[in-house]
Amino acid sequence: MSPAVDALRRAIAAYGERPALQCGAHTLSYAGVDEAVAQRSAELAGLGAARVALSLDNGIDWVLWELALLFGGRICVPVPGFFSPAQQRHVIDSAGIDTWIGPLPAWLADAGFGERQAGIFQRRPPAAVEVPRGTVKITYTSGTTGQPKGVCLDGEAQLAVAHSVSGLAQACGVQRHLCVLPLATLLENIAGVYAPLLAGACVVLAPLAEIGIHGASGLDPARLLGSLTATCPHSLILLPQLLQVLVGAAERGSALPDSLRFIAVGGGRVAPQLLRRAEALGLPVFEGYGLSECASVVCLNTPQGRRIGSVGLPLPHVRLRLGEDGEILVRGARMLGYLGEAPGAGECQAGGESQASGGWQATGDLGHFEDGFLVVHGRKKHQFITAFGRNVNPEWVEAELAQQPAIAQAWVHGEALAQNVAVLVPRSADCTDAELEAAVRAANAALPDYARAHRWLRAAAPFGAANGLATANGRLRRDALLQHYRAAIAALLSVPADEVRA
Repeated sequence: MSPAVDALRRAIAAYGERPALQCGAHTLSYAGVDEAVAQRSAELAGLGAARVALSLDNGIDWVLWELALLFGGRICVPVPGFFSPAQQRHVIDSAGIDTWIGPLPAWLADAGFGERQAGIFQRRPPAAVEVPRGTVKITYTSGTTGQPKGVCLDGEAQLAVAHSVSGLAQACGVQRHLCVLPLATLLENIAGVYAPLLAGACVVLAPLAEIGIHGASGLDPARLLGSLTATCPHSLILLPQLLQVLVGAAERGSALPDSLRFIAVGGGRVAPQLLRRAEALGLPVFEGYGLSECASVVCLNTPQGRRIGSVGLPLPHVRLRLGEDGEILVRGARMLGYLGEAPGAGECQAGGESQASGGWQATGDLGHFEDGFLVVHGRKKHQFITAFGRNVNPEWVEAELAQQPAIAQAWVHGEALAQNVAVLVPRSADCTDAELEAAVRAANAALPDYARAHRWLRAAAPFGAANGLATANGRLRRDALLQHYRAAIAALLSVPADEVRA
């Protein structure tokens, strides 16, 4: 057991009878967690489990099994419920899974798994898959192209992040954290479970359907608000879409618990105007930034250091610098490598430093610093150049559009065009063209001319995994969108602007 992992185990044992995990009426103390994890560790050892797929809903069992795997040095492979069956099958086969914990779906009937005990299934993997030494977790990123990619992490990297987040949360008096995101999401796993446990706080859990989360992007706002009222948490981690719903509900008069002390938001660009709306409501919302390759959180705004429009200051365990082209490079907690790729994939060698000496991780994101605060522009590979030679990061424009009440999703295209075009998904079916036009004008008011959505189209359908226009967790598939809407964009641009919707 590594020193970092052992420190977490000892912390859990030391907190004794403090409440550690709560799910409905069931509360488990830290002493109870220690005992239950030891029991599960013994079960895993008896089964000879080595690479374990964890496919459970949010709840106490998920946390106990995950800790048992971590403390036993076994490889945990969280299986996101929002992945498609094909993506989940890719995870199982590419990681060489020998043990499955959770209900076995019908589509895995031919994978050779047999039930060893209630809820645990095993098989002999078809072939051993090599992983970097020290790997205790393989987290899969739902990339915008191809199959999900496995990121191999050790315990030290994950717990370095957790320690940094834990210290910031303690400074805000956080003692009750409600897990809103799936525990299979690395961000919630590390910042929502490990960090509170290190601090001796209580992790509040509930099945995702009870919280109002369905699939990758489905949300029942009433259930989410009800969960907040019922549990009175001190902290939450939200995606930008969830924050948009929460702010909108509060603006319409829905009561939010006054217990909230820290609402972290990340996973995508957050429009500054949305953060200002949250601030006007008195919501303690703080934007952050991270990536799986760096074991999740890298930067975070806090009450002690906050700048709207930035993703905050670097956490204590990391160092940041910018490449010559403005790419963000991270040194500190980092992945061991991608599953199936040579060690050092994604690494940027700087100053002769090798991977073993802690080289710089290339993020693929562009940004700049303002008084130490990191401002992220967007993905380097997504940046387009207009016909006038202006560089535009579409995520920036899309975030401004999507924070408008009338717009649910937006995709912006402008490569080699004199006018940028936005394809818009309205938030409701009865939204009129006039309402969308007003929303575009409002978003454009906050943007420089070269980055504005000069023309727009109403989307034929929401962007989702079913039609191949977004990933399972909502990231836009830009190449697929361009192929799908290329003809419509060409037709739109062939009509003089003053004749459109005249």
